[in-house]
Amino acid sequence: MSLLDFPDVFIGSTDDGHTFVILNRRIRDADQLLTEAGFLPREHLGRRLYLLSPGTTQDAHECAGIAMYGLLAHTHDLVDLSWTTRWSPDHPAVAPDLHFHFGDGTVAVTAATTTAGTLLEQHGFTPTAGGSSYRPPDGLDERGLLGAVTAAETHAYAHGLSTRVHLGIATPSDIPASARRPATATTGSVTAPAVRRRTR
Repeated sequence: MSLLDFPDVFIGSTDDGHTFVILNRRIRDADQLLTEAGFLPREHLGRRLYLLSPGTTQDAHECAGIAMYGLLAHTHDLVDLSWTTRWSPDHPAVAPDLHFHFGDGTVAVTAATTTAGTLLEQHGFTPTAGGSSYRPPDGLDERGLLGAVTAAETHAYAHGLSTRVHLGIATPSDIPASARRPATATTGSVTAPAVRRRTR
């Protein structure tokens, strides 16, 4: 199972700058919410996904924010690890304080500052020999890795640290096949590993 398969809603970015939303269960009115926010629906390897073409970070931030707020009315099991939507009017784009890189069933993290490194250590990440790279706690499966990254990324965001999460997905065609089929529509909510709140 891919890390994209765990939450009800996963928002991410491809290396070529597309923003995507994956629904792992049927959510009432999601198609309308996402298309009205500017996302284009697409069937891909058993997935119903929604794509936003590369554009300005501010535009992607606004579109994803509109979609996220609508989806949160139906589920709190939402993970947002997109780098294409990280925009703030108060903080111009700079090199990230934390860079997460998924690959080969694990995640490597680079911290650009001592503060960022300290935050990682609070979440159980261990520095490697060089000191600026970190590895996750031992023994985590895909779900555990997703939870560890989401918790650290949300904590960093709350403290004004910039992050970039590289999912290892070059283009939308490289998004992996679904490991589960969406269930029937429900309106209940499930506790999320973490939700990144946006300011608009």
